[in-house]
Amino acid sequence: MAKKELNILCISRFFKGGDFIRSAKAEGNKVFLLTSNKLDKEAWPWDCIDETFYMVEDELGHWHRDHLIGGLAHKMRNTHFDVFVALDDFDVEHVAHLREYFRTPGMGESTARYFRDKLAMRIKAKAEGIPVPEFTALFHDDDIHRYTDRVDPPWLVKPRMQASAAGIKKVHSADELWNHLEYLGGERHQYLLEKFAPGDVFHVDALTYDGKVLFSKVSQYLDTPFEVAHGGGIFRSCTVESGSDLDKALQKLNEDVMKGFGMEYSASHSEFIKGHESGEFYFLETASRVGGAHLAEMVEFASGVNLWAEWARIETAVARKEKYKLPKIKDFSAGILVSLSKYERPDTTSFDDKEIVWRVDKKHHLGMILQSKDRNRILTLLDQYCERVKNEFHASLPAKEKLVDIAD
Repeated sequence: MAKKELNILCISRFFKGGDFIRSAKAEGNKVFLLTSNKLDKEAWPWDCIDETFYMVEDELGHWHRDHLIGGLAHKMRNTHFDVFVALDDFDVEHVAHLREYFRTPGMGESTARYFRDKLAMRIKAKAEGIPVPEFTALFHDDDIHRYTDRVDPPWLVKPRMQASAAGIKKVHSADELWNHLEYLGGERHQYLLEKFAPGDVFHVDALTYDGKVLFSKVSQYLDTPFEVAHGGGIFRSCTVESGSDLDKALQKLNEDVMKGFGMEYSASHSEFIKGHESGEFYFLETASRVGGAHLAEMVEFASGVNLWAEWARIETAVARKEKYKLPKIKDFSAGILVSLSKYERPDTTSFDDKEIVWRVDKKHHLGMILQSKDRNRILTLLDQYCERVKNEFHASLPAKEKLVDIAD
């Protein structure tokens, strides 16, 4: 019996998700792409895309929601979309709204808030008994005064809806905080205040199906995203040892987050910190999408699981009411290093260790993924490469305040 052909609409304001599109097409579906008109020359897998729609961005990089709805409503007069998918963090709320508006199955706006709004996710985590750094909303002056009287600085002022470390401001006193809030002016409500706690930052990249986490890979940032974005550092991450106490603890914590937040099916990228002083784990943030900065490729070299491709298979299985089964899992250690380069096309041939299994191909970027059965070997090479890149290739840019995905 032939499988049902689905119409899957992929939505993204960034160039990403090619493997999702290829996998969705390979599953026997029609694939539609909705993206920004400035991305029409990117190397999308055009042979796997049946039709493409474009939106014009405003000066802040946003789409006009009424135009988005109106355009889709016109298309839907002759095309029924079975699945809406947000390929990027910035499109999660748009796609949730579209699902609600057109009554299409999938994550709605209330649940999507937990995977997009950093204030909503902290309030929900706290309610579910998941440890979070002490925080407060920035709506009410008295709440802020009570917080600063109770919680010692430094603090982080974080945008609620930005991705990764973009737009974060570290402040060291109440006076500095109030000066910054005055600077934010009428946008203050779009931020939250959180205790800055030095620690090791980890990420868990996972796949959830039927309300259960079927696959997860735990990794550690060797330089935190905040340090990379604000200190001009070099992005590095490495998988932790499978089956270790660290691995088990963070997998369990991630499962608690997915269950508490109501995740039914999707890829996810979650971040946690282990405080240097307390040694405790705290939840930082999560997203219902594949992690950026080529972490998906790192996870694939460590496990054999292509998060983008499997996510597409999960979406297809759910829409067809079929069973989904994971591919066989491999067990390697893998690490990644990515940096901006002062050269347009940096020559990295001098990095010739056999552990290198992938290299980035992007102007003014340098990056590589390493794979080995020996995690210590990966860490040693990443340290050596970091020094070489810093001395020979590295360039940095100021952290951006507005719409940005530093993961790319």
